[in-house]
Amino acid sequence: MTNFQLMQFKHPEILYFLFLLVLPILVHLFQLRRFKKEYFTNVKFLKELSIQTRKSSQLKKWLLLLTRLLLLTALIFAFAQPFFKAKDSKGVTNELYLVLDNSFSMQAKGKQGELLKRAVQELLENTPESTTFSLLTNDDVYWNTDIKSIQKELMNLDYSATNFQLDQSLTKIKSRKTPFNKDVVVITDAINLQANQLKPIDETINPIFILPKSEQKNNVSVDSVYLQQTLDNFYEIGVKLKAYGKSEQEIPVAIYNQKQLIAKTQVKLDQTEKELFFTIPKADFNGYVFIDEPGLSYDNYYYFSISKPEKASILAIGNADKNQFLTKIYTENEFVFSQFELKSLDYNLLEKQDAIILNEIKEIPQALQTTLKAFYDKGGNIIFIPSEENNALNINSLLRNFGTFSVDELLKKEAQITTISFSHPLYNGVFEKKVANFQYPNTKTNFTLKSAYPSILTYEDQSPFLTAVSNSLGSFYVFSAPINKGNSNFKNSPLIVPTFYNMAFQSAKTGINALTVGTSSPITIDQLLAKDEIISVVSVTDEKSEKFIPQQQILNNKVKLTFSESPSQSGNFNALKDNTIIKNISFNYSLTESDLGLDNSNLLESYENGNSIESVFDALQTNRTDNTIWKWFVILTLLFVVLEILIQKFVK
Repeated sequence: MTNFQLMQFKHPEILYFLFLLVLPILVHLFQLRRFKKEYFTNVKFLKELSIQTRKSSQLKKWLLLLTRLLLLTALIFAFAQPFFKAKDSKGVTNELYLVLDNSFSMQAKGKQGELLKRAVQELLENTPESTTFSLLTNDDVYWNTDIKSIQKELMNLDYSATNFQLDQSLTKIKSRKTPFNKDVVVITDAINLQANQLKPIDETINPIFILPKSEQKNNVSVDSVYLQQTLDNFYEIGVKLKAYGKSEQEIPVAIYNQKQLIAKTQVKLDQTEKELFFTIPKADFNGYVFIDEPGLSYDNYYYFSISKPEKASILAIGNADKNQFLTKIYTENEFVFSQFELKSLDYNLLEKQDAIILNEIKEIPQALQTTLKAFYDKGGNIIFIPSEENNALNINSLLRNFGTFSVDELLKKEAQITTISFSHPLYNGVFEKKVANFQYPNTKTNFTLKSAYPSILTYEDQSPFLTAVSNSLGSFYVFSAPINKGNSNFKNSPLIVPTFYNMAFQSAKTGINALTVGTSSPITIDQLLAKDEIISVVSVTDEKSEKFIPQQQILNNKVKLTFSESPSQSGNFNALKDNTIIKNISFNYSLTESDLGLDNSNLLESYENGNSIESVFDALQTNRTDNTIWKWFVILTLLFVVLEILIQKFVK
């Protein structure tokens, strides 16, 4: 059904002057009064000519009357200022909010360049200077500003490591108390957009989505770097590449230690994932992997550090005979291993260790439990192996300090260990593939262990033989059975070395160091700080000069550093104490924006979509501006003036 709009007037009181139309009518009627005339007989011809002339004169007067009536009407209408009301007149008072997605997926290239840079350029070119609006990006908010005031910030806007969260932006907008409704213009490529992010939209928000599109969806990223193995003089590192979409060309892959090129090769990704292996010198490394490919550029770098191997300190509490197998695993070239009977243990030594092993202690004193809990909270690893002579009550007293564990009384029943959690970090890189015909060990007696945490090694009845809990810095490992030769052949199993080696190795000061920007990632540094001393972190990557002081906690002879808001950029960093480098730290961006195929713009089909920033602003302006037509009545007035002149001149 067609909607007809009625003409309205800004000054309707002027229309009272339409009564003035009576005047020209009265004048006209007065001029047309009839007078009776007598004619002489000898002027018959002149009489006929006069009648014809009088008819022409009357036509002229009628035309002049009509013209003057229309002229006066048009003039009165012009002063009354007629207009047609805007389609969306209620939206005139709406407040304008711009939500700009500056996540890394907006780095993709569209027809006119990178999506984010093009969106910024369109905002600068098309936003009316008189318009007040608020701008929300992934990281920042600019309330009640205008395009001139924010021009510099827009031109310097960089990509954000923070993922685009539409619901968070909408919640911030809704929290702004105002009596007016809100126009929200969202500029995003809808990569990783989720349906629940649209929940804050209600009747107070008028959302308009502008969805810039990239011309290609293919991308390759450096997914991760890991230490494959440690040799006498070299590290063998693995580099994992990930392809999104099809990649037909060969991609150069290079490894740099700071600015020095260490290794280079080319690879064609004929599958979704591919691993490359490189051998680099066994020394301090503070560099990156770089791939040269035409997709997104932010994930073409992977920064990582490797510190010189330092010996980890391991202390075993228990009988020397039962500790004998540990001396063969924790050798002098990699570990500082010490062992004590419980009765001769100096508790002051515990805080200086990286890992502590409770190896079949008959009873665990409360004082030792308290000390171990403090050690674990400060980032230490604890490995607990129960004793057949230990009762369940005493074991549970210990376990409660670390998590949701409990044991029942000892079962004198032989059980076979049949399942290995190959995906657990403890066995990362140990097995090249899952083993089907592995010679699994067994135990003759065991405690029934109940754990809220995933099993690392599991019995055939699905109960755990080995499980663990972690507090992000340290780990607490629990065996459910003694592993002495009289009770188990676990010591003869190929699992014994990687299991105990890695439980202690996680506390060692070697391996790949690569944290993620924006996540709460703690690390520990062996450093004794005085009361007023602090550790600062500074970027060493070219063209990046970020410096900050992370959250830090002194843990005896260690310092726990926690990174959350800083750094904001990826790269290689140095941890400094009194301007002296004490550790290399590397940070990388999360790869959540790397898959350009995760375009969820279909979720926005039920909302208003704009083709461009210019068209959206034009539509808002047009739909909310009254269509004034008084100028047309002024033109009509002038036309009627001209028409009257023409009638006066040419009509006889």
